[in-house]
Parts: sequence; C-alpha cells; structure tokens
Amino acid sequence: MDQDKFGSKDHLKLSKTTAQFYKLENLEKQGIGHISGLPFSIKILLEQTLRNLDHFQVNEDDIVALANWQPKQKSEKEIPFKPARVVLQDLTGVPALVDLAALRTSMSQLGGNPAVINPKIPVDLIIDHSIQVDSFGMPNSLQINMEREFERNRERYEFLKWGQKNFKNMRIFPPGVGIVHQVNLEFLANVVQMKDNICFSDTLVGTDSHTPMVNSLGVLGWGVGGIEAESVMLGQPIYMQIPEVVGFKLTGKMNPGTTATDLVFRVVQILRDVGVVEKFVEFYGDGLSGLSLPDRATISNMAPEYGATIGFFPTDNETLHYLKSTGRSPEVIERVEHYCKAQGLFRTDGMSAPGFSDEIELDLSTIEPSMAGPKRPQDRIGLSDMKHAWAKTLTASVSQRGYELKENELSCQTQISLSKSEKPFTLAHGSVVLAAITSCTNTSNPFVMIAAGLLAKKAVEKGLKTKPWVKTSLAPGSRVVTDYLQQSKLDSFLEQLGFFTVGYGCTSCIGNSGPFSEPISKAIIDKDLVVASVLSGNRNFEGRVHALTKANYLASPPLVVAYAIAGTININLLEEPLGTDQEGQAVYLKDIWPDQSEISEITSLITPEMYLERYSNFETLSPLWNEIPTKGDEVYEWDESSTYIRNPPFFLNMSKELKPVTDIVDAKVLVKVGDSVTTDHISPAGAIAQNTPAAAYLLEHEISHADFNSYGSRRGNDQVMVRGTFANIRLRNQLAPGTEGGITTYLPSGEQMSIFEASEKYKDSGTPLIVLAGKEYGTGSSRDWAAKGTYLLGVKAVIATSYERIHRSNLLGMGVLPLQFKDGNSPDALKLTGKESYSILGLSDGIKPGMELTLKVDDQEIPVRLRLDTPVEIEYYQNGGILHTVLRNFMKDVG
Repeated sequence: MDQDKFGSKDHLKLSKTTAQFYKLENLEKQGIGHISGLPFSIKILLEQTLRNLDHFQVNEDDIVALANWQPKQKSEKEIPFKPARVVLQDLTGVPALVDLAALRTSMSQLGGNPAVINPKIPVDLIIDHSIQVDSFGMPNSLQINMEREFERNRERYEFLKWGQKNFKNMRIFPPGVGIVHQVNLEFLANVVQMKDNICFSDTLVGTDSHTPMVNSLGVLGWGVGGIEAESVMLGQPIYMQIPEVVGFKLTGKMNPGTTATDLVFRVVQILRDVGVVEKFVEFYGDGLSGLSLPDRATISNMAPEYGATIGFFPTDNETLHYLKSTGRSPEVIERVEHYCKAQGLFRTDGMSAPGFSDEIELDLSTIEPSMAGPKRPQDRIGLSDMKHAWAKTLTASVSQRGYELKENELSCQTQISLSKSEKPFTLAHGSVVLAAITSCTNTSNPFVMIAAGLLAKKAVEKGLKTKPWVKTSLAPGSRVVTDYLQQSKLDSFLEQLGFFTVGYGCTSCIGNSGPFSEPISKAIIDKDLVVASVLSGNRNFEGRVHALTKANYLASPPLVVAYAIAGTININLLEEPLGTDQEGQAVYLKDIWPDQSEISEITSLITPEMYLERYSNFETLSPLWNEIPTKGDEVYEWDESSTYIRNPPFFLNMSKELKPVTDIVDAKVLVKVGDSVTTDHISPAGAIAQNTPAAAYLLEHEISHADFNSYGSRRGNDQVMVRGTFANIRLRNQLAPGTEGGITTYLPSGEQMSIFEASEKYKDSGTPLIVLAGKEYGTGSSRDWAAKGTYLLGVKAVIATSYERIHRSNLLGMGVLPLQFKDGNSPDALKLTGKESYSILGLSDGIKPGMELTLKVDDQEIPVRLRLDTPVEIEYYQNGGILHTVLRNFMKDVG
C-alpha cells in the first residue's frame, strides 16, 4: 500500500501512546474537496479509501471523488468499500463456511493449496437463528428449547466447530449468548479501531440485513448477502455507487407514554414514502441529544424496513456514555473521543449541519403510540385507530391482504378448549394467538424491556391474566437483559403472564415461533380464521411469523404484553378495558402503563459489570456446545449421507479458463410475480411443510417429519434449499393463477406442478429459464439462498421493474443476470403473460456496465438495462459469480 500518497497522515496523542491516523482535514488543506461540509458517513467512507490506497483495488480517483461529494448531484462513480471486519449469523454463516469449505475442496482438486483459503479480515459468527419456540410458558422452556436446538443442529454445529478449528481469523459465539446485532452493539463494536498503531473508524458488513443497528454507535456498516460477505472475507472489496445521503433532522422531545418503537414506525413510514432505497440516511439535529443510544439503535436497526443502506447516528457524548455503561475499557473510550474529535466525526448540539442530498424533519413531540401491520412494517397504525383499521383489514381486497371476508363471514368464531379439564373459550377473527417479545430491534433497548416488565407487574397486581389461547414468549437479545430483569424482580411478573425466557436469539421474527397446540391449529384451519400475532420485531411479511397467522403486527414490548392480556386485535386499547381487577372494576391500559420515572429508576440498576461478566466467558458459556467434539483436517470430509451439510455444486466441472459470454436464447418463464416480492417469498425459510418437494427429499433420506427442522437450519444442504426456493405459502406465481405457494405451469404441457419439478423438466430439455418481476424485487432480508436457489433452479436471468440493493447483488454473485425494464415499463404494462418465448440479445464478452440489451419476446423487441453496474461486476459475471472469481484469483496468486 502507498502509506501516505496525499500527505494526510497525522499524530493522535493518547494517554498511553501516540498513534497515527489519516486526517481528512489535511486533504482540504491541499485543496482536495470540502471535507468539513461532508456528512459523517461519507467522511468514514473517505477515510477507508484513503487508508487502503493501493492503486489496484483503491485508486486516487476514488479518494478525490469522495472528497468532492456533492449533496445535490447523484454520482455515477463506483468506489470500493473495504470494511475492517465481518459479522455472520448462523443461518447465513453456515452456508458461508460451506462455500469456503467447498473452495478448499475445489482448490485441492485444481492442484492448489487449500490452506491458503482463510478469512483475511476478522470474522465473528454468532449462532442465534436456530432456536425455536417448541416449549413456552414454563420455567424450563429455555432448557427444553436449547436441548431441541442441539438435537436438530448437531451436524451443523459439528461443522461449525470444524470451521472454528481450521479457519484462521474467525471467532464463533455459541448458541445462547445473544442475537448477533445486540452482541455487536454491546460487545464487538468499538467505534474506533487501532491496528499497527493506526487509528481508524470501525467499519463492517454483516450477513443480516439488520447489521445497520450498529450505525447507532457511529459505526459504518450494513447488510450484504452471504455471497458478498464471503468475497469480503477473502480480501475483495465491495464496489458501490457513491451514495446519496438523506439528512433526517430530529427536533423536540418524545412525550411521556411513547417509546422508541413508536418513533421508528413513524420513521419507517416517512422514509418509505420518500424513497431511500440504496441511499444513506443520516440523522442530525439537537433532537438527538434527547434519544438514548438504545433508542437510536432501534431506529438504525430498521434501516432495511425503511429501505436505506444505513441509518447512521454520529458519535457524540451519548455514544461515550453507552460505551462506558456497557463495560468498554477506558482506553477504548479515550480513543473514540480523541479520534472522532480530531477527525471531525464528533457531533455536538448547535453544530452546523453537513450538506445532504435531501432533508427531512420530524418533531419528536408528534410521535404517538403505534403499531405496524398486518403485513408490512411501513404500514403504521396509531393505537387509537387499531380497531377501525382491523375492521378494514378483514374486508380489504384479496390483492391487498390475501383474504377478503364477506359480511356473513365476519363473525365466524368457534369454541375450543386446550384440554378436558379446562374451560372452553372462543377463538375468532382477530384473536391474538401469538405474543412474542423478540428481536434485536427492541430487546436491546432496556427502556422498553423494563417498560414491559413494569406493565406486567401492574397487570398482575390488578389481577389480570393472559388469555389461554395466546402463545407467549420472551427471547432476550443477550443475557444482560435477563440480569437486569432479575435484578429488578420484574422477571417474575412477566412469567406470571406466560412470558418465560424461551431462548437467546431470533425466534418469531424469522418464523421460529414453533407450533401452536393442536386444538388451536385445528380451529384456525377448520374455520379459516384470520388470527393475529403481535411481536416486538422488525418483520411481519406474509407467511413469515407463523404459517397460521394471516395478520401480523409489530409493537413495542409493553404493547405485546397488553395484547396478550386482551387476547384480540379487535379492541381499542385507549378506550376499552383490558379486563377487570379483583373488585370487578374495569382496568384500562392507562392504569397499568408505567411512567418514565419508574423506568429510569430501574435502568439505574444496570451496571457495566453485567456486560463484562456476560461477555467474558462467552466461548465456554454453553455446556451443550462444549460437549461437541472438534475434528477434521484442513479439507472438509463431506458426508454424502448428511442432510445438513453437502458439498454444493457451484464449482462442479469448473475450469481454470473463462467461458465466453453469449446470448440467452429461447428461454421460458419459471416464475412471474408482481411488485414488492420479498426474499421471504423467494428464499426457503421457516418450517419445512409436509407434502412439499423438500419434505419428499427428507423422507426419501429416512428423516421423520418430527426431525425436518427448518429451512434455515438446513441451509448447508443445497438439495433441501433448491426445493424450497419460491415455495413460500404466500407466493402468488402469476403463471399459476388461483394458487399460492411454489406452483407454476410447465409451459410445454400446460400442466401445473411444483416449481422445483418444472425446473427439473426444463433442465432435462436444456431450456434456460427466467423470472419476470415488478417493482422492488427482492425486498427484505439479505438472504443469499434467494439467489443461490434461483441459480440452482436453472434461472439464467431475472428481469424486473426495479430491485432492492442486496438481492440484485446476490443474483449477480451467483452468475444470474439481473436486467431491468426501461422507461417505466413493467411486465404488466407490456402485457407479458409469461407464456411467451424469451431471448436476451446483445450479450458478449464486450458487455459494458448499464448498457442496453434487447429482450425479444416472441416477435416483440423490448429494450432492457443490464444491471451489472461496475466493471468489477462485469468480471464477476464473466467468471460465473463472485466465488468463481475469487477461486481463480487464488489460483493465480499461488501460480
């Protein structure tokens, strides 16, 4: 690397050493850019290019372009991003390690040294997405669920231990430590790093779309697909267009009775209306001083929900306070303060705002108690409007909700009982059958967690109880949450309402809600009831939380408890009583809602020692993890009989030489979908249902239904995953009208069949396949298998009206060609049925970023844009994907 091409290196005096850093102000002194007027997030991007200048991956013009960032001009310039570290959760981490293991196998087969394939930057993998709520409402639910987790995932965890032993630069956090984002916030992120006596801003990418939660600390990072993360781990930069930065000014203060959850629902609603996809959002203004760091984390966490790449908060005094209160060392805190102030990265009240591409303002005093749902996080509903909104939901069109009840169906209900000894109760439309305090969004925030505990305490003291049909669960984001709930004795009140701790990880938010009792499931199915879930998470897409809950609402933790007591969505909590007390007097939400002074009194019990103790022994925390043996050599020994871990076919028959890029001719449409199809619709997720191709595969391999586990847990097996791609129960493939789920029409015969079965028939005939899609294709989590499964189904190209950032990148990473309709066109506007014959013309080795190609549909020629946006992406496509590129580069490096 060119250590100091621009003469920007400077000294930073700390109490125990004098460090160095690349001072951005020195660029401005040389007449390069207007550094002092840049958004904080752009400054961090600029610093990492300056520090990584090597005239190969990072060039001088990258630095100059960022230094001259213009707020009102959208840049077409692509720049490299070389993050300092990577974080993985296990659902994406296992396939990432599978791919690394497969790279080692291929390297060995091609005559290279497999041991050279290791992460080149620090990688932390937190096992947090495999816990499922099998047991709930009991003191030993946590133990039962963890034992079941280890039973189901034994093969995966043995493989991860192999990876921990054989890959350098990798650290694994066992199950039961916490959720990846909360662990990142409370422990991993130090805001400013120091390596080789050089100080620099902490930067990262993560394989979960909610990685931006750490933006609340002033750490720049976002979610990427597993494919991109693997390439970063292997030394490749991420190439990105210089982003627009939307400034979001906060003023005023929150009113008593409102929470950070209420605030983030309003932020999501505003930013979805504005449109911030592929943009940075940076919060500023004196209103930030009234927001605690956990409140900011709640807002940063939901950046994917408002569509932004990041939701960034600059470092300030509140950041330093949080670092101290979570047990960071005095040296780290000193380094953060001194570096950020010297680098112009420290926010203070009254400071001049940077220039922004666009500006939005929100008065915090206007925030009201809210929910979001029934199927999108941006659909905010004021708590006072919930009952009215629910009535409209039941009669909304099928296209809007997936169900539409007629007048004579609105009052449908049924009497059931959970056992012969219990009294029967009524289940109806709107019954809340699942109430879950889950997800990093809120469990990382002591204020709302304590509020939930205090509300539970007041409810119990009034004699209120949870309704018997509600499945309750509490899944804290870290063990520290349990510590402060126990310290304040609030845990016992939550438990009296059924909210026992069921695990430390992501549960209902990703569909790991576990089964309902048989009588409840049967009643919902037999009567086709539209029942609801209420969860304190960030995602409520169709079919995600639970297959039987057609309406899913996001809410703050105290409101989750309140709805568990109410037992129905069909209530106005601000005007109707939750129940009656021991004297028969009506009890309203306002009677048990905690005030700010009560919450503040208990938050004072949280100490830095709690964090230090919980993270000091994370590697040996779990006896179940410690019992798993560590075995294997540098090349993994694949077990062909395994239904969890298989050598993926991505590198089969791979040659050292490139194959020419050619047109895609006479392709057929496998799937045609409308707008806002998410990666949850595409990627296999949740439970593996009976009577599906994936179930048939497992049964053929003598796996009983009780041991199917989830798709997420089987992400290391390509045969299971490809069978579950495009198989979400709420997917509506327009090629098979009137159906839901993974069904398509096999066009040669006109026969309806599973998408997997059709793809196999097309492969047998050598027919290339495409996907047609509308706007915002691939919205949602950074699911690499949404792209891997698409590739394995034989799809050569996706043609969409527009894409969500991560999914487009992932498709490219697997060698699937992303194309975009031009001039506002869409499949519907062009009257494409999907039954035509399709050819993509103009493909060759000479393709250029963003060039126009021709889509030939029967005899019609339609211009489309090639969504390979940089020369590097062209190289990836020519190689067949990112990993193929990396492997060929490794072969070149070792001769």
